Amino acid sequence: MKEIKKTVTFDELKLDPLIKKAVDAMGFENPTEIQAQAIPYVRMGRDIIGRSQTGTGKTMAFAIPAAEKIDTNEEKPTVQVLIMLPTRELALQCSDEIKRLTKFAGGIRPVEIYGGAPMDKQITKLKRANIVIGTPGRIMDHIRRKTLKLNHIKLVVLDEADEMLSMGFKEDMETILRETPDSRQTVLFSATMPPSIMSITEEFQHDPYTIQVNSNQVTLDNIVQNYVNVPMGRKTDALKLLMYYLSPSLSIIFCNTKKTVDNVTEELNKSGFNAEALHGDLKQSQRTAVMDRFRSGTTPVLVATDVAARGIDVNDVEYVFNYDVPQSNEYYVHRIGRTGRIGKAGNTVTICSGRRQVLAVTEIARAVKSKITEIPVPTSHDIREKLNEKNIESIEEAIKNNDNSRCADMVNILLSKGYSLFDIAASALSLNFKQNEIKIDDIKREQKSSGKNGNADFSKIILNIGRSSHAAPNHIVASITEHGILKGSDIGKIEIYDNTTIVSVPSESAAEVIDSMYGAKVCGKPVKTQLLEAERQSGFFGGTQNRKNRGSRNSGKQYNNRREYGNKKTHTSRKHKRGSKRHD
Repeated sequence: MKEIKKTVTFDELKLDPLIKKAVDAMGFENPTEIQAQAIPYVRMGRDIIGRSQTGTGKTMAFAIPAAEKIDTNEEKPTVQVLIMLPTRELALQCSDEIKRLTKFAGGIRPVEIYGGAPMDKQITKLKRANIVIGTPGRIMDHIRRKTLKLNHIKLVVLDEADEMLSMGFKEDMETILRETPDSRQTVLFSATMPPSIMSITEEFQHDPYTIQVNSNQVTLDNIVQNYVNVPMGRKTDALKLLMYYLSPSLSIIFCNTKKTVDNVTEELNKSGFNAEALHGDLKQSQRTAVMDRFRSGTTPVLVATDVAARGIDVNDVEYVFNYDVPQSNEYYVHRIGRTGRIGKAGNTVTICSGRRQVLAVTEIARAVKSKITEIPVPTSHDIREKLNEKNIESIEEAIKNNDNSRCADMVNILLSKGYSLFDIAASALSLNFKQNEIKIDDIKREQKSSGKNGNADFSKIILNIGRSSHAAPNHIVASITEHGILKGSDIGKIEIYDNTTIVSVPSESAAEVIDSMYGAKVCGKPVKTQLLEAERQSGFFGGTQNRKNRGSRNSGKQYNNRREYGNKKTHTSRKHKRGSKRHD
């Protein structure tokens, strides 16, 4: 296979002059690797198999030669190019890309068709279309209605073919391809090549030419990849702290389920972030409106599921956050490919909870041949320092560029009243950056209410059950509240580790909670409970060092004395108090 120089330019590709004018207007100087390899062969009429991930510029790789193939001198408009994609968002974005590429070229009329949009409007547009971009389901609808005829098709493009197959469109794809002339050219792009893809290529392509771009390098080289490891129950707090600290101008947060998307969106908005959800339960008009606001920056935070986000193609996403660890390596690459696009720098943070999820991220890093580095969750002190740095930069900019004559008069008046320059400056800054201080205070309040800092109002108790026993927050809450000492709303943060769980409870009730948990079971397993600080001092559950030095008999003895500790060291137990009343 003849390699094309990586330094090839659009001038060397000899594009149609009017399309080249549009490419220049879009700000592209050199083609990406997939564009440089695919455009010449698509022009030649070869069937193509292109292995390339999202974010490599493959839309232009097929859109440019597709636009060049259109005969604009036909007496009656016919559909000459058909492009199939898995989602409505991708169809819209592909259509937008073609419209930008052909805005100086007359006679090229792309039309996007997809489910959830009015059929009558699509039928009207199809009467004049010569390029159709659509999802397999809606294309089939129009074929059945005879509002879309494919007998003049020159080129069919299957974009993200593996995703279309995984969404159950195999039968539709095959039916549509059979409706097109045998002489058509078929171009297929796919991130992976499962057997189902190979069966499509064997039946519907003729001697296809394979183009394979090193997708990991193209997609991931410009992306800084990090992860944090936090206890279960702390993921939302960690996300908020990261958002406060990093302050991304445009960011996407990925979750594995629609319910989590809704919950995370609600929590972010409560904390002052302007976030919107994107998932399959939204109507098409809602999805389109959400994406329009995100592209324009009106909504700077998008919370999405993997399927809904397949069509997100925004070039200025600064950060991608994986609230949930992706369910596959492919999903990871697709997610983080939303940042660092077209040569721009990108950043990602994956939020892990526990050793298993860290191992999953390590495995993803190995599979995609990339480095994913652990970073600490920023503290309120870190956030304050970062804000101070930004504030100082803005002040320095103002000193250099602004006309401060009006403010200088006010400074002179204050000086004449005996105030020092230091006090004047400090007070002015405190007024200007008051909103930032409010955010810091909000973080501190959240940390205090969740018992994060071990403050006087909350104490932490530790249970010897965790994720390895399938314990979840609802199991812990049910076990604590069943005795009527606390309500669920009284309980602070619950941190679930592999073999232990830490729960923040009101300090005044901590001893009673510990006492009530004597003999309790969680997930069918008897649990031991102790104040966290006491456990740290005594090694109550047998930490690594303690296990080396103590036999199981001694550990059991410590457990048998737990009740005595609860009575003598903290508060009197309920049983002891009831006995005292009867004695009196």
